[in-house]
Parts: sequence; structure tokens; C-alpha cells
Amino acid sequence: MLIFKFGGASVKSAEGVKNISGILKQYSEQIIVVVSAMGKTTNAMELITEHYAAEREDEIRLHFDQIKGYHLGIIDELFGDTRPEARRDVASLFDDLALRLGKPPTLNYDFDYDQIVSYGELISSRIVAHFLAACGIPSIWKDIRRSIKTDDTWREARVAWQLTEELVKKDFSFDDARVLVTQGFLGSTINDMTTTLGREGSDFTAAILGHVLKADRVVIWKDVPGVLNADPKWFDDTVLLRQLSYLDAIELAYYGASVIHPKTIKPLQNRNINLFVKSFLQPEAEGTLIGNLTYEKLVPSFIFKMNQVLMRISPRDFSFIDEDNLQTIFSILNKYSVKINMMQNSAVQFYICTNYDKRKLPMIVDELDARFKLSYETGLELITIRYFDQSTIDRVMINKDLILEQRGQQNIQLIVRDRG
Repeated sequence: MLIFKFGGASVKSAEGVKNISGILKQYSEQIIVVVSAMGKTTNAMELITEHYAAEREDEIRLHFDQIKGYHLGIIDELFGDTRPEARRDVASLFDDLALRLGKPPTLNYDFDYDQIVSYGELISSRIVAHFLAACGIPSIWKDIRRSIKTDDTWREARVAWQLTEELVKKDFSFDDARVLVTQGFLGSTINDMTTTLGREGSDFTAAILGHVLKADRVVIWKDVPGVLNADPKWFDDTVLLRQLSYLDAIELAYYGASVIHPKTIKPLQNRNINLFVKSFLQPEAEGTLIGNLTYEKLVPSFIFKMNQVLMRISPRDFSFIDEDNLQTIFSILNKYSVKINMMQNSAVQFYICTNYDKRKLPMIVDELDARFKLSYETGLELITIRYFDQSTIDRVMINKDLILEQRGQQNIQLIVRDRG
């Protein structure tokens, strides 16, 4: 049994959906297809959520109509007039979303986010399931929220593993079809309130299913040849990493490599399940194998995180940064679900680098500033190099000012300001 994850670029158009069908026809095994939202739908849904929280009805309607038109356009390209039930099915989901957006927002932005943004995956997986059926591939659509149960940490839900294992084994059987189609990114509480597993969490969904069902392998289909040593947006001469150990993969994912969600590796490593990252544009190509592998060393890998915030925190009375101060700082960061990309401390100062969030930053600053002396700078870059040497450092520091540096045996992190 195989787990295939498709999403984003691989389902952004009618041609992408057709390509999924072509890939599946090359395999005879039982397959679970995990689908994330189409194209940039999650970004668009996040924008709708912002307008919803601010009760900007005209903006909500404008972006809602754009998203609906985009998906119905894909349906028209795929089916024409041959499968009206597909259009009705998806239109019904948009009707449900419209009803949700017609209600007043709650006082919990993250809760509202999960209830709204989750429609991206529900809609895309329905479209894929209808097209596979139209192509003669026996398939059944499954609602992943019935199987993956979580706590109520909205936007970063934690999986209730024991209950999830029981439900996945019960719900994901291949009695009536060779292919099961479901959603990535989503879960639900025991009260059936929709949750999400963190941005780009569809990879994690595939890993959860692979772990529970002891899959032969998990394949993430991307619009790149596999895991590259740098993002092609920043480097022209990228190198394909044909093999990665679990350790290197989780290190790269943790530091922000966009190809793999950070939580993906652990469930697979625990079962010794291989993970492949392959190109849906060239499905016959080798791609990248991630598994229980050993090798001497990899080529240097570069990870760039843009739009970073560096906070400098120190006690107001010029005392040391001690355990009590750190406990207070981490409590505030945890309250707002802040992911720390880098941290460093001296005797009287604590540095935190994190992603810029225009909604959360003012609240975090207010709370920290009430207890500490605080300064911060936005618009920075965080560069991580794994297996670095001086030449790789020199390469990324062209036209940059170094603000803060942190070195380990294999990794270096550089917080820099672009000179413009």
C-alpha cells in the first residue's frame, strides 16, 4: 500500500488534475491520495479570514467569488457538461462556506481560521475524486476529519495518536476501491470541530497515514525534481540531493526547507518507512529518497527565510537573563504560537528571530515590553547553511550586513540585512 501526496502546484489547474490520473494509472497497488488545496488557494483563504475577522463584507465577497470562479473553471475544463454532479458537489461546499462567512466572527481568530481555510482541501479533494471516477479509476472520497483526531490548538493542532490510529485503521480500508482520496492539513477535535495541522501540513497527514497503516512507502509529488540543496528562487545552480538520511531531512525541514513539512519525518522514521520526493512533471525520474541511510557528507544546503523579525530582550533592572526571565518569555511566545527560528543569549540579553506576523507582532511586543526592555527589527533575512564552509558563507554574504551569527558543528545561521 502506498501513500501519495499531491498539492499546490500539482493540482493548480485542470492539467495538474489530469496528471494525477496519469500517475495513478502507472501503479497497480492500493493507494491513498492525500490532496492539499489547489494552487494558491490557502493564501486566498487566509486573506478571506483576515477580511472576515475585520468584518469587511465587500472584500469577503470579492475574494470568495474569485476563489469560487477559479475552482468552477477547473471543473468546466475537466468535465464540460459530462459530470454535473461534480459541479453540484463543489458548489454545495461553497454554499456551506458562504453560510459560515455570513456568521459573525468569534473572539478567537485562530478558531475562525481553521473553520474557513479548511475548505480549500475539502474542495480540491472532491474535484480530484470526481475526476478519477470519470477516468475509470475505482476510488472513494474520505473525510480525513473523521479519522485524524487532535486537540483544540487551532492552526497547530496536536494529534491524538491512540484515537487516530483506531479510527484510521477502521475508516481507511480498501474493500470497495483501489484508490482512496482524502485531504491533507486537516483534523478535528473529539467534538468534530475542524482543526488544521500547521501551514503546509499535508505532508504530515501523509506521514500519519503511512505510519498508522504501515505503508510500503510515502511519495510527495512536487513541481521540483526532488529535494534540492537550495530554493531555485534564490540559487540558479541548485543540486538534487538524491539521498537523505532521516536526520538530514529533519534538520533541513526544521530550519525551513520548503519541500518537506518539519513533522513529516518522525512518524516515518519510527516505522522505517521510506519517503520519496518526486516530480509530478517527470514521474519516471528518480527524485530524492529519504530513509535510514548513511553517507560521509552532503553538499552544502542553503535555506533562506525572508521577512524575519529579530527581538532583543533584556531585564529592565540590568539583571541577568535567568531561568525565571526565560520562563516568562517562552510563556508569552507559546501563548501566541510563535515558532522561534533562532535564539541566542548573553548575560543580560536574549535574542529571538521569528517570522513576521503583522497580526501577532503588536500583541507580542506589548506583552514583552510590559515586562522587559525590548527592541526589534523587521525586514531581515535568516540564512541557514548545513555542511557549511567559509566559501559558502562568503557566497551568501554578498551585499549583506551581518547582524547575528550562530555556529554549530554542521550548521551555521546568519541573520542579515540586505544593503539594497
